[in-house]
Amino acid sequence: MLTPFSSPISFSASKHSRCVPGRMVFAFSLACGLVALPACVTASAQVTIDSSGRVADPNSPASVDRRFAQIEPTKVELPTATMDAKNRLEVMRIMQSEQGFAMRPFPKGHKGLTLVANGKLEPAGEPYLEMITKAGTSAKPGDRLVLTDVKIENGKIVFDINGGPDHKHAFLRHIQIGSGTQMSPVVQDNDQEPQGCRLTLDFKGHVPELTGSQVKALLAPLISFDVKTPIQAFTDTLPAKLKDAILNHQVMVGMSTEMVMFAVGQPQKKIREMEGQMPFEEWIYGEPPKPVQFVRINGNRVIRVETATVGEAPKIFDKDEVDGLMRTDGTPVAPAPTNTKTVAMGDVVRNPDTQAPAAPPSLRNPGEQLPGDQDPRLGSPGAMKPVQFPKQKPDNYPDASRLPREKRTEEAEEPAQPDAAEAAAAQTSATGPAAAPPAAAPPAPAEQSKPAQPHR
Repeated sequence: MLTPFSSPISFSASKHSRCVPGRMVFAFSLACGLVALPACVTASAQVTIDSSGRVADPNSPASVDRRFAQIEPTKVELPTATMDAKNRLEVMRIMQSEQGFAMRPFPKGHKGLTLVANGKLEPAGEPYLEMITKAGTSAKPGDRLVLTDVKIENGKIVFDINGGPDHKHAFLRHIQIGSGTQMSPVVQDNDQEPQGCRLTLDFKGHVPELTGSQVKALLAPLISFDVKTPIQAFTDTLPAKLKDAILNHQVMVGMSTEMVMFAVGQPQKKIREMEGQMPFEEWIYGEPPKPVQFVRINGNRVIRVETATVGEAPKIFDKDEVDGLMRTDGTPVAPAPTNTKTVAMGDVVRNPDTQAPAAPPSLRNPGEQLPGDQDPRLGSPGAMKPVQFPKQKPDNYPDASRLPREKRTEEAEEPAQPDAAEAAAAQTSATGPAAAPPAAAPPAPAEQSKPAQPHR
């Protein structure tokens, strides 16, 4: 059965994949046909190309944090004799309830870490970091550890640390005692998940006849059993330069809050503010007239350090100095985004200095032309037309001086005749009251003749 694809070619072979006889999968196809590939071909690989065009190796030491990098194998002389029952009990007695300090982060879970005797750590690098991210951290570097259980079996010594990753009394947790509706479990653990971890010391064969000191020497890359103070145990897991800065009570940009606490302790004052959309916390150390140090923290990292001294200009540090120290070769894990880019296998890589960029996405069919594409003013086909602004229209208000005038009618043109009373009032106001002639009395109304009444 063939399935069409419309995406470009993108495939790579994985060394962990297996070819299944009789089954075929189809990783890619061309626009003009269909191509079938065997099942050993997958389409999940990616490569990273830097600015010079070289492919970066994801497993190179530069891409691994120091805390998750591969350890340096120990060189402990192991006897050839096999461990007997007496030696087994002696080792278990010495290592049971022994305390130490973590030199690496310990993940939760049943699998845990596996350390080969005088060999490498499994997992290491990116798988180690992925396990920590998914399962969570049981112990951080510098934390105190307790070996709560020791088992020797099948050429391995298994250590359960800080209670181990399993529930105690796993069987009794499913048993309840009571009657009716009043039932109570035998084990009262409130369904809390265990916070411990597991470490396996693998000898790749039989367990030789060992002493307690030899077992501790084999575990030295992960657990230190020396007597130390908390700050000494923490700084022993850091690079020399960062360790000296903490012991000398210096704060560097890029330190975690835990490093700051070990270096200068608790601040006298904390202030929470916002800078744009970024929240931060300002830790203030010291009071005038002594030097005052402002440590700005975003999340769990120091992003800015300012030192103010009376009579001097403030000293501001905002360049990360710790990020490079925590890498295996002194370089950051991920290069700058401007210098690298990640492409899938089969993608076309263009040089922006010598090749034009790809055409923008369009809804046109391949080869389709529009009427406006032939306009020479538009340049290349498919180019956008220039923006045309609408012309400004004049105001729609009419000019009153240019409006036509209507002719008046004869009645409107004749002046109105003033009344006699109005004329007299106007004359009185013009000549004064002395010159005004006496107003004639209005004539009396004529009496109507009544019919004579007969005389009785």
